Amino acid sequence: MEPVTHMLTGACLSRAGLNRKAAYATLAMTIAAEFPDIDTLWSAVGPIASFQHHRGITHTFLGIPFEAALLVGAIWTVHRIRTRRAAPKTVETAAPIRWGVLYLLTLLALLSHLLLDFTNNYGLRPFFPFNPRWYAGSIVFIFEPVLFVALLGALVLPSLFGLIGSEVGATRKPFRGSGLAIMALLVMLGLWTWRYTEQQKAITLAASLDLSAALPPGAPAAEILRINASPYPINPYRWHITVETRGFYQIAEADTLQGTLPNPTSNDLFYRSPTTLATLAAKRSPLGEAYLDWSQFPLVTETTSITGPYDPAALSTVTFRDLRFFYDVPFMKGRSKPPLTGTVTLDSDRHIVSMEMNGKAER
Repeated sequence: MEPVTHMLTGACLSRAGLNRKAAYATLAMTIAAEFPDIDTLWSAVGPIASFQHHRGITHTFLGIPFEAALLVGAIWTVHRIRTRRAAPKTVETAAPIRWGVLYLLTLLALLSHLLLDFTNNYGLRPFFPFNPRWYAGSIVFIFEPVLFVALLGALVLPSLFGLIGSEVGATRKPFRGSGLAIMALLVMLGLWTWRYTEQQKAITLAASLDLSAALPPGAPAAEILRINASPYPINPYRWHITVETRGFYQIAEADTLQGTLPNPTSNDLFYRSPTTLATLAAKRSPLGEAYLDWSQFPLVTETTSITGPYDPAALSTVTFRDLRFFYDVPFMKGRSKPPLTGTVTLDSDRHIVSMEMNGKAER
């Protein structure tokens, strides 16, 4: 998920009553809920390193105990500084200071990050390095407005109610908004359940897809090997379908409210490209290895710029795309310019000339 939703989730988890268990709980859980995305610092090395390490070790069950220790250690240091500056007075906190409890709460917030990332279609590898497999629930878009509003409202409304209460002389409570925070978390669970149910309906619809409608006349029947349904934002009844066969991929759009899945056209059919020397070299490049390790429905294509026969200066460009992201949503044109696209350019000797990820060139 995007960063703000992660932080709002951590804050709501704390506000739901956990902030009464240990001092600094809200601070620790809000930061921890987004902390695994510290791996974005790899972008300073280059776009390929950023892609390769995104949702890497910081998004694993092995990594988060160390992250929790780091965060609690940092907060303990801040607390010690505050205590020394306040001497001989003591630093007062609304909840008792319990560092062991705070560590467990921080660990819970870190786990929430992994869970939220699992719900979208990019996925993560929680068991890495023992199990390199990527897992993706693909039930919620990377930014879900309904979830965002529910979480934000749970945190903002208590402050507004507090302002109203102060005007009428009401006593301010130290821990406010637990009811709304719990309600927002229940909305999250309800939304996930609803979307999972609709996703299974979309997959069932796709299982009956008539693949022959997009194939040339006389082409042999194709057997469906895998089906994926990726979510659209807001609308839980609209799903992007990706179907894999031995010879090609097929994409479509399912409407689970109407129970319809239009027959695919030739524009929705993508044949598996044959392996060439250029594609083989590109797949063995740092970008190619990272991409094929992550991608679930990779589409690898080659284009060659030739000015004449046997042109020694000919360049081959191998493009890596994932068909899970071949659909248009607001602010993203997945059909014409799919996100998470990588390219490797090679010379006539199959040596790498350049590599790009999402349009950013590797230095």
